[in-house]
Amino acid sequence: MPISASTPPAPVPAPAVRARQRLLSITVAAALVGGGLLLSACGAAKPRSWQAAVAPVGQASATGAGTGVPLSVDEHLPGMPPLLSPTDVYAADRPGALSPVVRDFPSRIYVPNTLSNTVTVIDPATYKVSYTFDVGHEPQHVVPSWDLKTLWVNNDLGNSLTPVDPVTGKPGTPVDVHDPYNLYFTPDGKYAVVMASNDHALVFRDAHTMKVVKSVPSQCAGVNHADFSPDGRYFIVSCEFSGDLLKVDTEKMQIVAKQKIPFPGSMPQDVKISPDGKVWYIADMMANGVWELNGDTFATPTLLRTGAGAHGLYVSRDSRYLYISNRGEGSVSVLEFGTGRLVHKWQIPGGGSPDMGGVSADGKVLWLSGRYNSEVYAMSTEDGHLIARIPVGEGPHGLCVYPQPGRYSLGHTGVFR
Repeated sequence: MPISASTPPAPVPAPAVRARQRLLSITVAAALVGGGLLLSACGAAKPRSWQAAVAPVGQASATGAGTGVPLSVDEHLPGMPPLLSPTDVYAADRPGALSPVVRDFPSRIYVPNTLSNTVTVIDPATYKVSYTFDVGHEPQHVVPSWDLKTLWVNNDLGNSLTPVDPVTGKPGTPVDVHDPYNLYFTPDGKYAVVMASNDHALVFRDAHTMKVVKSVPSQCAGVNHADFSPDGRYFIVSCEFSGDLLKVDTEKMQIVAKQKIPFPGSMPQDVKISPDGKVWYIADMMANGVWELNGDTFATPTLLRTGAGAHGLYVSRDSRYLYISNRGEGSVSVLEFGTGRLVHKWQIPGGGSPDMGGVSADGKVLWLSGRYNSEVYAMSTEDGHLIARIPVGEGPHGLCVYPQPGRYSLGHTGVFR
């Protein structure tokens, strides 16, 4: 994959100031965790139905169920590979369904240690650390590229992306990218979308060269996580520090709606859509649960409480369950998509701070970073028991299980279609 330097977007505070801002977030978070609360830091010419339904920026519209997965290929974002199922956006993510691109990649767990400026690599067969390598300042997430061929380490305060070769597991030459807190890819594979949290911007870049195509002011503080609609035409973004949600037109690269989460001090985190495409789940570490949202109407969401410090969201390989990490109480809640109810809560023995992660290729193990405990948890998805607790560097965050099933990556630690 060709890579090159890119032009930094708008000026930002000096690195030392930004580092202090991030450290303050983490310090406050740790303090609240200790107090039992939770904190973070992590072309149709005719208007389509969702475009007509959404309210202007700053307003919310009516509630109701979303329209779900589109049946016609013509409904999809041009250039986007058609979905495999009209009822399940995750139909390509079944156990062991590895793309030919990644089929021969060795299985590894890549753990970015935000405070150690390293990535720790774990062998999932032995549950032991294989090796650790240096990266840039404050790596936040390890993100598979759209074409599955590269892993990008997001060095947020280092203003760079470190490419990792999934064949060798070794890092390459960093690419200059400003403020890459998190990274996503449009479903057509054309653009990378940098969640530039400190810069308050969504930066669309060429997915291969990483050159800036368009920088969009976020109109909120702390853009961090996202997921795409089944047709790929829009995506929902969470804003951690202002408690906002954004709706973004993928093709126009434009924010088309914005709303404030109805909870004082809300800090939304991970975003994930239900298999049938009708409900968006947004974890909120201060509301201690997940918000359920109709992405089409962008109506006011409703809260389902899960546990203290709800943070990461991961779909089971059979598309039946959503795993929700509750960072503040060291547990994982399990939501059944079919009923919309919580069916399990798995407690990590001795506690912990489960944050971001992913599910193994066979679907049997849920991997999560322990943000404030310098460790990684491997949990059985059968009954939630802790298989292993593995010491890593300081501040482990958006770990990536790789390879995973799926035909292409939409970013973060592994959102595959």
